[in-house]
Amino acid sequence: MSLSEQIMSDMKDAMKARDKVKLNTVRMIKAALMNEKIKAGHDLTADEELTVLSREKKQREESIAEFTKANRDDLVGETKQELAIVENYLPKQMTDEELNQAVSQAISETEAKGKSDFGKVMKALMPKIKGKADGKAASNAVRKQLS
Repeated sequence: MSLSEQIMSDMKDAMKARDKVKLNTVRMIKAALMNEKIKAGHDLTADEELTVLSREKKQREESIAEFTKANRDDLVGETKQELAIVENYLPKQMTDEELNQAVSQAISETEAKGKSDFGKVMKALMPKIKGKADGKAASNAVRKQLS
C-alpha cells in the first residue's frame, strides 16, 4: 500500500471513529504532501515523501519543546498524540547502537581523520539514515567519534 493510500485509509478510519486528533493530523500530513507535490511539479518519490514526513515530525517536536517551556500542558499532550501519528508513517527509527555503527561505517568509507572531515562524513551518512534517525543525533554521534 502506498503512502497516499495509507493516509486515505487512515482518514476514513479516523472519521468513522470520530477521532478528531488523528483526523486533523492525517489531514495536515496529506496537505503537506500535496503542497510539496505541487511545488515539485511531479508525483513525489518515496524519498521526497520521507522528507515531508520528517519535517512534520520535527515541527511537532519543536512545538512540544515550546509548549513545555510555556507550561501549556494541554497543548503538549495533544501535540504528543500528533507526533505519535506522524511517526507511524516514518520508518522504524535507528537505535543509538545502530546509529553509531552507521557513523563508524561512514567514517571508514570517507577515510576521515579528524573534526575537519565532519562535513564529508555527514554527507556520506545522511542519505543512508534519512528518516531513520534524527539529524541532530547523527551530528552529535559524528562529532563524538571524530574527536
